[in-house]
Amino acid sequence: MNLGTDPSAEVRFQGTPVSPGIAIGPVHVSVRGMSAPETHSITPEEVHSEKERFQRALNLTRQQIQEVRDRIGKISGESEGKIFDAHLLFLEDNTLLRRVEKELENRLQNVDSVFYAIIQNYLEAMRRVQDPYLRERTADIEDVSLRVLNCLERREIKDTAPDHQHVLVAFDLTPSDTALMDPDQVLGFCTEMGSTNSHTAILARSLGIPAIVGLERALIEVKMKQTCIIDGYRGELILNPTPETLKKYKSLRRQKDKAYQSLDSVRDLNTQTSDGHEIVLSANIEFIHELKGLKTSGAQGIGLYRTEFFLLEDEEMPDETRQTQVYSEFIEACSGHQAIIRTLDSGGDKLSAEPFSEPEPNPFLGWRGIRVSLSRPDLFKTQLRAILKVSARGKTGVMFPMISGISELRAAKAILEECKLELDRAKVPFDPDIEVGMMIEVPSAAILADVLAPEVDFFSIGTNDLTQYTVAVDRVNHRVADLFRSTNPAVIRLIKNTIKAGQDHGIWTGICGEIASDIRLSPLLVGLGTSELSVGVHQIPIIKSAIRSLNFADCENLAEECLKMHKSGDILAATRNMAKTAYPDLFFET
Repeated sequence: MNLGTDPSAEVRFQGTPVSPGIAIGPVHVSVRGMSAPETHSITPEEVHSEKERFQRALNLTRQQIQEVRDRIGKISGESEGKIFDAHLLFLEDNTLLRRVEKELENRLQNVDSVFYAIIQNYLEAMRRVQDPYLRERTADIEDVSLRVLNCLERREIKDTAPDHQHVLVAFDLTPSDTALMDPDQVLGFCTEMGSTNSHTAILARSLGIPAIVGLERALIEVKMKQTCIIDGYRGELILNPTPETLKKYKSLRRQKDKAYQSLDSVRDLNTQTSDGHEIVLSANIEFIHELKGLKTSGAQGIGLYRTEFFLLEDEEMPDETRQTQVYSEFIEACSGHQAIIRTLDSGGDKLSAEPFSEPEPNPFLGWRGIRVSLSRPDLFKTQLRAILKVSARGKTGVMFPMISGISELRAAKAILEECKLELDRAKVPFDPDIEVGMMIEVPSAAILADVLAPEVDFFSIGTNDLTQYTVAVDRVNHRVADLFRSTNPAVIRLIKNTIKAGQDHGIWTGICGEIASDIRLSPLLVGLGTSELSVGVHQIPIIKSAIRSLNFADCENLAEECLKMHKSGDILAATRNMAKTAYPDLFFET
């Protein structure tokens, strides 16, 4: 999108909403390895002098690189010195130089900021190419770019976030990037990459940060520090909002805040429909700091503790003592309710358990979930022993991810039994009847639910992966994000098949995927017969209020009708209509 000749005009970008809410604040552009230089506006008359300043910086950078090249050549030989030839060639890239000059004229900002925005887009794109050789060249480009920025007489570049509230704009964010965000400073974020069910989006919802993904050319179009609005309901990024637009969104934000404050009245009430059907409403948790929200939200325990961030945040896995200490905090925070701890679930769009010399051709079909744990039994047993130890301190459940068939499930259970024997011999207390469950994320597991049910105490349906594998759509690929629909008739039938198999064998079935926190789908999920919904802490009050507004008999009738439907859109429309009729005040549509 072109911002046009008037840099102060309101401009809107359409992306995909992944975390609801409204954020209003100044833009901060971020890229790994570099933070933005100071940014200020220039007049059209100053464009020429900025171009000259850029050329002087390029000349000085060339001189510096040539000096390094010559020095290395004298010390280690001419071949080693030639590695800097690529650096020099980059500075002669006419396409890049012309783009800087063109954007300088269009954006009317200092050349430091313009060059930085262009380079970060280039770097992030390079990092994602499949060719490992080309990916490695990003370090060269970043090195040259930093030299140019320093030669433009800006401060030394450091990878630090601003110390003021801001809206973050980036090409992409990893789960770790999102996890390290300070919700008090990051009002919301937008990325060019990503999809609704990427792990980054899930984290944004967990942190309660409005977020949009799939904003093409966002980096090259936004200006540092300009005022913007994130509409996390519609997926719009609004730059330079008019006074009328600002007034409208501030009013909507006040409306949302008021409605959410009213939800406090249901915090301590049971999660049950108007005709008395009860459902357990628990929390998805990833970080210790989220535990303080368990009591204030009214959650009935932890339905899913994702352990991968804790386990993989450092270079080495935490030992058994450290794991036991951390898991104990989660058990204690539940105040008598159950805490379900999922064993390491790495791979796919999540953190990897081990670095790869070459990227996996298809990580979602590769080494992930229970496959990692079974191939690393020592690490697996360390985690299982820690979980068993804390089971003596409070109600605990252990859950295995990415089970595709009975052989994997039995192998995991066998290792769990070994851990029980080891602790028993060492006279270490644990709950011998700890509940053992498994994730239903793979179509084969959903189809074989009647075979798997006798082997476990509960099922937990991970609808993000289940949808992905059922409809063959990579849930983090923005090019096919519109095909990722959790209301696909096949997905709904697999959910129903799983719940029924659980009921037939006397075990409960929960849903911990992102559709559990979608108020449009609450009538359908209740009607399908789910026993438990596990959602982000921030979503607990709104989902509880929604369920208390529903009639279970009506929801069952809705589910029966939806199971006969052949189109995702028809199913979504049917459940959304019931939801909007039952609790219109919970919808915040702009």
